[in-house]
Amino acid sequence: MSEENIWRRCSACKNPIALGAQYYVCSVSTCQHKRTGLAFCGVECWEVHLPGANHREAWALDRTAPKKREDVASAPASPSGGGAPRRRIIPNTPKPQAGSDNAVPMETLIIGSRLKAYVLASSGLATSDKVMGPLSDIVRKAVDQAIRRATDGDRKTVLDRDVPSP
Repeated sequence: MSEENIWRRCSACKNPIALGAQYYVCSVSTCQHKRTGLAFCGVECWEVHLPGANHREAWALDRTAPKKREDVASAPASPSGGGAPRRRIIPNTPKPQAGSDNAVPMETLIIGSRLKAYVLASSGLATSDKVMGPLSDIVRKAVDQAIRRATDGDRKTVLDRDVPSP
């Protein structure tokens, strides 16, 4: 690829991103500042910056590089600019192997924003992010009980009557 066809270089692997090519930016605003100016040639390269970035929640946003060299100067300062619709790309995380110790995903099961809105509306109190883990553990225990009740009833479907009362 000739230098005149290169828009920028990938922030992770330093491969060229051509004029008019698709590239990715981080959804976190601090990664989109003009001074930072992170641009990635693929989702794999975007994932490389995550361990050091300490984002609570982030995803890759796809963008299109300017088509002509003249458009580079007039392009918006922020890589998130433009009228292109946002598309959320979730990184490919390896699925746990059946029979392994990690066969059951231990992710957060609580929707934080909904819980925080409920607590605020019902009591006027704020909610720490660290509440989600213990509440997820409580939900897992209740679901495990519901699964046992469904299997004891020779069913392959967990029903509302299987869920224990609070």
